Amino acid sequence: MAATRVKVRRLLILVSLLCSAIITGVVVGAVWIGPADVFHTLFRSEPDEADRVARVIVWDLRLPRVLLAALVGVGLSASGAAYQGLFRNPLAEPFVIGSASGAALGATLAIVNNWSYVPVTLAAFLGAVGAVAITYTCDTVVRSESSAGLLLTGVAVGTLLNALVWVLMTWNDRELARIIGWLMGSLSGRGWADLARIAPWLACGTLGVWLLARPLDALAEGEEAARGLGLPIRTAIGLVIAAASLAAASAVAAAGIIGFVGLIAPHIARRLVGESHAWLIPASGLVGATLMVLADTAARTLTAPTELPVGVITAALGGPFFLYLISRRGV
Repeated sequence: MAATRVKVRRLLILVSLLCSAIITGVVVGAVWIGPADVFHTLFRSEPDEADRVARVIVWDLRLPRVLLAALVGVGLSASGAAYQGLFRNPLAEPFVIGSASGAALGATLAIVNNWSYVPVTLAAFLGAVGAVAITYTCDTVVRSESSAGLLLTGVAVGTLLNALVWVLMTWNDRELARIIGWLMGSLSGRGWADLARIAPWLACGTLGVWLLARPLDALAEGEEAARGLGLPIRTAIGLVIAAASLAAASAVAAAGIIGFVGLIAPHIARRLVGESHAWLIPASGLVGATLMVLADTAARTLTAPTELPVGVITAALGGPFFLYLISRRGV
């Protein structure tokens, strides 16, 4: 009981940190708008001319972007926690079975073909989901009976899809800047419409991962142990893959490919609430959301008025962390 109270307290601290990060993201920018001004801007019924300008900045530009960044962080982190448990590998991340490569291929096809009827975000989402479906189908065909086999199949599918992306980039060099910008990850120009489009899918994926916490706990102990508990291995793995991939695909569709958030957040959360996925997944989501909001705030303010891709910031944080994990494991 005492351990549960400690975990609840730590989750509440993470919630407060996320709220502070969101406030910081709304306040900080090329134009500084203080917290009191933000409050008045959002809730004053009859704003004057100066307040109208601030309202556009806060309500139309910063607030939806900050909320979307938080959701992207939640999706990537919950997905990363699920994959680390499923593959029993602390170096696993949300794109481990080809979803990033599929998203890159879908987005690249939409960009180079100027598909007005298929937005880049939708093409990326379909590409990510399609890549995961291909990986799982190939794994079923070759009758792999372990998560390790699925992981290797994902590597093969991802490599093939990446090759197709580079072929398309070579043939369409005029769109290189736009493609590379998307591949580096960015929330520039995102608004309420993007938030409304992505949020339901991301919520379904993240909630699905959390509802599968008990099967994930069993799988994290090893497939033989899970089988001994009567868990249908293939069905459980398929459900985890579907939910985690939906969360990751939604995040990628919203922001492009953002590395390391889904790797870092579960490790920090694990130190705070332990290994149980019922606690680990919400804690990972809160940590990831906070990291993502702060990283996006840094991306749009460090070199203002020029904006950095948020993927550059997360890579700068994640690279040293990745090396730290490798050194701890003695790889």
